[in-house]
Amino acid sequence: INMKLSWLAIWAGTLFLNPVTADCSITSHTVTCEESGKDLPNIPTHLFQNVTKLSLKNNKITLNDTDKEILQSFINLTELYLNENMITVLYNNSFCNLTKLVILVISNNHISTVHKAAFAGLNQLSVLNLSYNMITQVDSDVFTSLKSLTVLNLQYNFLKSFHIKSSFKLTEIVLVGNPWTCSCDLLDLQIWLTASNVTIANENNTTCTFPNTTKKFSIKMAAIQPADCKTERASLENTVTSTSAIKLKSSALLTGLTPNNITGNNGTHADLPLLGKSWTFLAGVLGFVLSTTLLIFSAIKCPTWYRYLISYSHRRLEENDSEMFEQEFSADTSSSTVVGTNNEEPIVIFEKIHAFVPGEDGFIEDKYIDSYVTEES
Repeated sequence: INMKLSWLAIWAGTLFLNPVTADCSITSHTVTCEESGKDLPNIPTHLFQNVTKLSLKNNKITLNDTDKEILQSFINLTELYLNENMITVLYNNSFCNLTKLVILVISNNHISTVHKAAFAGLNQLSVLNLSYNMITQVDSDVFTSLKSLTVLNLQYNFLKSFHIKSSFKLTEIVLVGNPWTCSCDLLDLQIWLTASNVTIANENNTTCTFPNTTKKFSIKMAAIQPADCKTERASLENTVTSTSAIKLKSSALLTGLTPNNITGNNGTHADLPLLGKSWTFLAGVLGFVLSTTLLIFSAIKCPTWYRYLISYSHRRLEENDSEMFEQEFSADTSSSTVVGTNNEEPIVIFEKIHAFVPGEDGFIEDKYIDSYVTEES
């Protein structure tokens, strides 16, 4: 009884110094704060410092630097629920001061990247839930520092492989809902699942997405031959080695072409490696393309320019010129009367009025030709 009274006295004094909000409840051993579904952009600062269970689900928390500083003050926290928020990246030391944390739930967020030291300092963490996120790749190094971890939930992410670099002890792992590729990249996970005593939750539905076969195999039972993987890795290493050698030769060649090496001690140029013929071919192709383009452009544009220039060589008739042209033709519209010298027989006098009528073919009748024909007749 004395112990209970002293415990209540301590809690009462703590409440007096740090009043608890209405969303927090206190029992004999826990302080639970419920801040869910309030559209909070950040972790609130008015919470009780001795909170042991904190629920912040269904908010808009991004777990930025400000949120991490606020979390560091909750040193007695044992359960933290951050599911259904707006977290996209788990940076290093996001929960570094929560040494008593046992359960961490960060499901139903938008996490795509988990840094290597994201969970550093969580020495007592036992349950980690990262389900329903957008994680595409994660290494076992992220979880090896969690010495007390027993349950790891990675279901319904975008994981195709899971590299186990160093073994860590788990009692249960959840991997269903990921697009697993049963190839050599999954061999180390398969070996670890077989060798360890870990239980795969919903194992029958944790199957390979690739290769796509009619019969679905679980990732633990899929046929992946270690010998084939060794051959593939050896060929890959040879490719990497040859690529590195080519890069070294290229760098050596560039180093040999420095100004100090181009000119010898006696001032004469040293022998340089001959350039290939690819640049000459490229120059020829460029010249051919440019010349062809120029010819086509000239063939299209020259007739247009010619017609444009020739249109200025015709001079329009001015008003005075047109009047003089009409007067000239009106003066010759009639011919004079001709009288013969013979008294016996009168001479017929022809009078012809010439009218200027343009022909249908567009030509103008010449008056001089008409006069000549009249005199002859």
